[in-house]
Amino acid sequence: MLSPYLPILFQLILAAGFACALLVLTHVFGPRRSTDVKLSPFECGVDLLDCAHHRFSVKFYLVAMLFILFDIEAIFFYPWAVIFREEISQGLLLLSEMGTFVAVLLVGFIFIWRKGVLEWA
Repeated sequence: MLSPYLPILFQLILAAGFACALLVLTHVFGPRRSTDVKLSPFECGVDLLDCAHHRFSVKFYLVAMLFILFDIEAIFFYPWAVIFREEISQGLLLLSEMGTFVAVLLVGFIFIWRKGVLEWA
């Protein structure tokens, strides 16, 4: 049953092994010359104005995590819309399920709004 896929699996293993072998060989035999210029961050040809290691506010990470969370949850609307269009006979059941899902999303959004996660002041 899996015999048609064996050449593809063999090719993937061979390619991964070749890539790993090249990485190991360049690490073992490659030159190691560390200079101050190589260790400094590159700013598109412009001299550095300040230290490159600044701390970011936690709010940036919170907004990024919330964006990813709600973006992934929004992806669940697409399969539901396809099923809802094809299964007209179970429309009320599917609509109530999506209503429950949206209600849970709305409760989560109200919770983070009241906690002040979206306020920047």
